Amino acid sequence: MGNGVLQILSPTGEIEKSLLPELTDDQLVDLYRHMVRVRAIDTRMLALQRQGRIGFYGTCRGQEAATVGSGAAIGDQDWVFPALREGAVLLMRGFSMEQYMGQLVGCALDPTHGRQMPCHFSSREHHFVSLSSVIGTQISQAMGAAWGAKIKGDKTVVVGYMGDGATSSTDFHTALTFGAVHKVPAVFVCQNNQWAISVPFSKQTASDGIASKAEAYGMPGVAVDGNDVLAVYRVTRQAIDRARAGEGPTLIEAITYRQEGHSSSDDPTRYRDADVHEEWMKKDPIRRYRTYLELEGLVTEELDRDIEAEAKAAVNEAIAVAEKSPSPDVSTLFSDVYAELTPALREQAESVERENSDGEADGAFPL
Repeated sequence: MGNGVLQILSPTGEIEKSLLPELTDDQLVDLYRHMVRVRAIDTRMLALQRQGRIGFYGTCRGQEAATVGSGAAIGDQDWVFPALREGAVLLMRGFSMEQYMGQLVGCALDPTHGRQMPCHFSSREHHFVSLSSVIGTQISQAMGAAWGAKIKGDKTVVVGYMGDGATSSTDFHTALTFGAVHKVPAVFVCQNNQWAISVPFSKQTASDGIASKAEAYGMPGVAVDGNDVLAVYRVTRQAIDRARAGEGPTLIEAITYRQEGHSSSDDPTRYRDADVHEEWMKKDPIRRYRTYLELEGLVTEELDRDIEAEAKAAVNEAIAVAEKSPSPDVSTLFSDVYAELTPALREQAESVERENSDGEADGAFPL
């Protein structure tokens, strides 16, 4: 890719074998399965949003290699602080598709009881902390969690994701300063998708990239082709191993492209150059990786069809389950607020319970 940007897999499917990460054939195919699955999810959920069946959605389309490649390198004991487009990482960590869809729909299947807007997934069990819509806050939170892990003396690594827009936030500066000074076991992954909503990367910074900023903070910075799932996996795994060994944080810049709008609320045709968009579409990460797998004989046309069909079926089945699920019980209004209910909250909870018993309340959570 040039200019110091690591690339293993060329756009035509050839590889630099000396850089190929140590993955089995099954693991290589599994990466593809995860990428196909997240695209199937995005396609269906964007359609559901347009139909009014969910309120909001932010797709990962075009960034599947950056998300899946980095997610595959994270250990089960490690913690993830995501931005908007890392939902696939949670699924890769064992979160069920039904709960995933439950969160998007806001039904009783949602472990967070419909409290968060769609795409704000969270699971303590899977070491996945909810993103915040406030830009950049998760970066300093990830640094703090990593600092805590170091103080405790365990071997946990914390991975904090961000978009290129978040690198202009105060939290970026704070997190990288403290993280480097205290050599916390963190990996900061910037998915540079060229747009901070409608602000192009050219107006985000005068630097030659994000990775180069790491030098000023005193940590390694690595630029990688974010549409190359193998290269992203390699650099993320190396950064995690380095952090776990006590050598401090790394800043990774995965250079990729957001193929659709920032979210379902955005129309990118109003600000995006159509010719540049078409050039990036030719670099589609799933198409590139499938070409490699086909050349290696790991994926045939038949297997490819089966993988896509399985992904679509799993998504559709989970949507059906979530949409048939009831709303979160009204009692969840009062749970997880305090360890013990305050007198005022107890009074309100009892009042709601009486209304439910008398049939005066329908029990639906007021979303």
